Amino acid sequence: MHIGLIGLGKMGNNMRARLRKGDIEVTGYDPNPAVSDVASLADLAAALPAPRVVWVMVPSGAITTSVITELSAVLSEGDLVIEGGNSRFTEDFKHSALLAEKGINYVDAGVSGGVWGLENGYGLMVGGNAADVERAMPIFDALRPEGPRAEGFVHTGEIGAGHYAKMVHNGIEYALMQAWAEGYELLDSRKDIIKDVTGTFEAWQRGTVVRSWLLELLVKALKEDPEFKEIEGYVEDSGEGRWTVEEALNNAVPVPTISAAIFARFVSRQGDSPSMKAVAALRNQFGGHSVRKAD
Repeated sequence: MHIGLIGLGKMGNNMRARLRKGDIEVTGYDPNPAVSDVASLADLAAALPAPRVVWVMVPSGAITTSVITELSAVLSEGDLVIEGGNSRFTEDFKHSALLAEKGINYVDAGVSGGVWGLENGYGLMVGGNAADVERAMPIFDALRPEGPRAEGFVHTGEIGAGHYAKMVHNGIEYALMQAWAEGYELLDSRKDIIKDVTGTFEAWQRGTVVRSWLLELLVKALKEDPEFKEIEGYVEDSGEGRWTVEEALNNAVPVPTISAAIFARFVSRQGDSPSMKAVAALRNQFGGHSVRKAD
């Protein structure tokens, strides 16, 4: 099988390598000529056998829309586009409709695995027509982890379902990371009792109910920088957590843990949190509690 892959950054470049390892022929395109196999999207289309399969792996939003729009001009009826970025599921409806005008099929794929996907495989959540998904199964099989398909791949439903599942996945991820971070801070705050914070987390990796890959990654990070002295406590969000909370509001589904994790990231971006100043002021007003004067 021969496919095109657009976007050869950290994820895309590793995906190209894993696909080739899985005997999938890949022609890649990226604006960076140092990593690109062809010079343009038109050249990419010309290099692929018809009917073509093209995987789009670029940043969500305007860049994805631009690529989809350009593909609609260079691909042909019967071709298939797989959109694997972290797009909002509502964008899938727009992208699929645009391509459908030219008879081009569309599948959305939520992809999890990060920089470890090359070695471990990627978790795939796919939305689209069953025939289109089946057509792309050799690609999904090459990317997913080895072992039973159900453990690394799911056809979640029609167009938009893949990115919807990935959105909720990332919302859960936000909450899990926040729980680990809060646990770390509490342990680290009592060094008079806890003499080995890293060792405590490492001990939890076997035989405990909280063992997980995130825990393994936390232990790895602590071993590399035990006090996190090399990084600032500033955390961005890529959008999926916000979209999860918005969907929860729209459907009256309570997600207090995920919501709290999102707001904690917002707090991290404030050097001297105004909200915490307000809390301190209120405590002083109603209870006479002392406040720390600003420098």
